[in-house]
Amino acid sequence: MKKHIFALDIGTRTVTGIVLEKQDNGTFEIIDHCMKEHQERSMLDGQIHNVLEVAKVINYVKAMLEVDHGPLESVSVAAAGRSLKTAKATATLPLDHQPITDDETIQHLELSAVQTAQFNLAQKQEETSYENYYCVGYSVLHYKLDGESIGSLIDQSGLEASVEIIATFLPKVVVESLLATLKRANLTMQALTLEPIAAINVLVPESMRRLNVAIVDIGAGTSDIAITKEGAISSYGMVPKAGDLITETISDQFLLDFNEAERFKRKVVNNNEATVKDVLGFEQTVTYDELVKNIEPTIDDLAYALAEKILLINERPPQAIMLIGGGSNTPEIRQRLAKTLKLPENRVAVRDITAIQNIKTENLPLSPEFVTPIGIAITAQNNPVNYLSVTVNEQDVRMFEMKQLTVGDCLIQAGYDIKKYYGKPGLALFVIVEGEKLTLPATLGEPPTLLLNGEPTDVQANINNGDQITIEKGNDGQQAQLTIEQLLGKHEPLTILFNEKKYVLQPQYYVNGKKQSKTYIVKDKDEITYEQLYTIKQFFDHYQINKHRDLTPFYIHINSDVLQMEQGERQILLNNVPVSLETTLSNNDQLSIKEPEPITLKDVLALKDENFWETVQVTFNGKKVLLKQERLQVKRKDERLTEDSIIYPGDQLTIQPKKLKAYIFQDVFRFVDIEQPEDKTGYDLYKNDVPCSFHEPIMNGDQLELKWTH
Repeated sequence: MKKHIFALDIGTRTVTGIVLEKQDNGTFEIIDHCMKEHQERSMLDGQIHNVLEVAKVINYVKAMLEVDHGPLESVSVAAAGRSLKTAKATATLPLDHQPITDDETIQHLELSAVQTAQFNLAQKQEETSYENYYCVGYSVLHYKLDGESIGSLIDQSGLEASVEIIATFLPKVVVESLLATLKRANLTMQALTLEPIAAINVLVPESMRRLNVAIVDIGAGTSDIAITKEGAISSYGMVPKAGDLITETISDQFLLDFNEAERFKRKVVNNNEATVKDVLGFEQTVTYDELVKNIEPTIDDLAYALAEKILLINERPPQAIMLIGGGSNTPEIRQRLAKTLKLPENRVAVRDITAIQNIKTENLPLSPEFVTPIGIAITAQNNPVNYLSVTVNEQDVRMFEMKQLTVGDCLIQAGYDIKKYYGKPGLALFVIVEGEKLTLPATLGEPPTLLLNGEPTDVQANINNGDQITIEKGNDGQQAQLTIEQLLGKHEPLTILFNEKKYVLQPQYYVNGKKQSKTYIVKDKDEITYEQLYTIKQFFDHYQINKHRDLTPFYIHINSDVLQMEQGERQILLNNVPVSLETTLSNNDQLSIKEPEPITLKDVLALKDENFWETVQVTFNGKKVLLKQERLQVKRKDERLTEDSIIYPGDQLTIQPKKLKAYIFQDVFRFVDIEQPEDKTGYDLYKNDVPCSFHEPIMNGDQLELKWTH
């Protein structure tokens, strides 16, 4: 025996129950149906306001169907599409230039945004608890990095990441009132769906949802709208106007009570005319055209309200519109809606149960009113929305499977703000290195630890009834911890040989003016400088070699002039080549200092192109003789200096020319030795072969001769 499928469409005016059977070939057959109007206004805008009264009507429908089909214990129902709430929200995550490297962090960010949307929705509805809504889905609108849109946040570095989402929620009160009403009627909820989804599932198969189609379910008190495009149900809307608006106008125009006006409306629509008696007892026959003329402004008002809502949620006229529900039989509504949206009339159609594929409908009136209850039954069978219970940190949470539920959905429903369960980022360090301000980023906080039935999991993991979820706060991030060497990089020491002694030149680090080792851990607000000895002067200064080796320039003062005697200075040799103090050192260089020779007055005068002596060269008895006399008087204070006197750095010398005497013949004898022969006592003097005397003036180049005579 095939199992019956029982579905209820609990509307504002009526409760419709149908019983179906699924055939072996996958088609469905309508077995029976029952429709009952509410005796009181116990439903308003699709929401149950009087559980007891609605339960009475459900009990009646259930009892009538049970007469022929036996006990009905479970039922599929739908929540009105107008009950859905949407909200946008943004969540941010500070990065501090630490890139996101895993998808889970992004998922946590998205769920934080959903949590914010849930909170914002509660605030907008002036409710105290944001847990009063079930999240039935969300979509990411934008990822952003430092305020700029970006396709993916993975491995992106910046100051702040953010995500903007749009989430859809179903109020708990809608679901809870449904459950309470069914319980009063001794029914359990087998499955839950949404009325627009139910209608779309049987009228617009998934293969057609790339088309931009509007489904308009015109009921009694409200009209529900659902839009398909780009392969999905993109948006929902509700207009608080429907068939009752037309009925009320007929009631006013023809002086009828509301229920009589409703029956009169249906007769005229079905038979093109009807006879009615008003409250004064006058009877009249009204044709279809006369009825339209009397209620035309109200028809236009309803068409305009529907068109306005469609444009608001779709941003443009759709490609086609399908009208369902009892209110879709409103006279001229199809034509007026097409005109208002500037669509061809054949793009707006009323769809009844004949538009539903793979279903036998012999036992059901061909009315658009039955599209939604059939959709509820088939959708609940093919795509059931069950509810399940899980625990989050031992807190019971009930979830409705509007989609495949995940750990993240449970955390949102339980009110856990994932963002608060992230470890706090460590504190960054701010330091100054060689006068330049640097920020040393800390590590980010760790994500929360998630367990599903005691095993590690993530927010995307699917859940089942009875699952146990645990969430634990992630560890806080660590403050940046670097040594000076890690911060500045490794500086290799230099090995230098100085006077055959090895010196190892290590880099010198200073923190806040104090010398520190390379293993010093950098602290916040440290001012760091470092020295690497690269020149000979830095080397000498560091090892205080100047105290032992005077490398200062050799200056002396001569009269009013200052003279530098470089040959009297010590010489720096690098690998045996003379260099300056600013020469750069390299590893394994050999350095030495060459001591200078003593500086004499002769060296000083040579540097000034001066001669200490006035000289004359002559020839005496065939040999060259150099005659000389001091031409300069040089003093160091009161000390008279000779040509060979040693000169010291800082000496103050006075040089003055001396008055020169003319040379005479006898001056030669001061520079030559004369040996007188034993047998000779007389002599003759000659200058240039000319006889002369001892006082004969002589000049450079003269030929002098002394000849012994007797």
